[in-house]
Amino acid sequence: MNSPDVIYKWLDQSDLDLIVEIDRSEHITKTFLQKGPDLTIQDVDWQVPGWVTEGEGDHSINHIKSFCSDHLGRGAVMLGAFTNGRLVGVGILQPNLRPSTAQIAFLHVSLLYRRIGIASRILKDLIKSADEQGAKRIYISATPSGSAVGFYLHHGFRPTGKPLPELLSLEPDDIHMVKRL
Repeated sequence: MNSPDVIYKWLDQSDLDLIVEIDRSEHITKTFLQKGPDLTIQDVDWQVPGWVTEGEGDHSINHIKSFCSDHLGRGAVMLGAFTNGRLVGVGILQPNLRPSTAQIAFLHVSLLYRRIGIASRILKDLIKSADEQGAKRIYISATPSGSAVGFYLHHGFRPTGKPLPELLSLEPDDIHMVKRL
């Protein structure tokens, strides 16, 4: 796919219904396991479907909207990427997870728009916002897929041997990483 014209803009609570437009589906063939700061990789064959459109389960659109709304209610900022008027990428920065620590709380790009720089641009702008607000480090609890972990490693994040207990208990299978600013 040729790189489409992408418009980036800051979003708010009123834009949460747009998240349903993102196609989160993915075929995962590699996944990471974390033990302290060390990562191991394993082969898998997982099909991740799109958002579940009904109910309140973990991957339902209702759960995701509630998750994002909670972060926005605690001072987070949300950046969207649009092409042809459609939301194709979104990221959320929680600026004050802890003193001097911000969190990338959410980052998704639609399947057909991956690997063309949209996620990198969203991440760059969120990190800039965190830096402007005085953060000294950015924390991410990343989905353990090879693509997600590889993306964050490429952008300077490193596995932490000291995951934040509250996030580790919520996401024990995720890869907990930090980037110093």
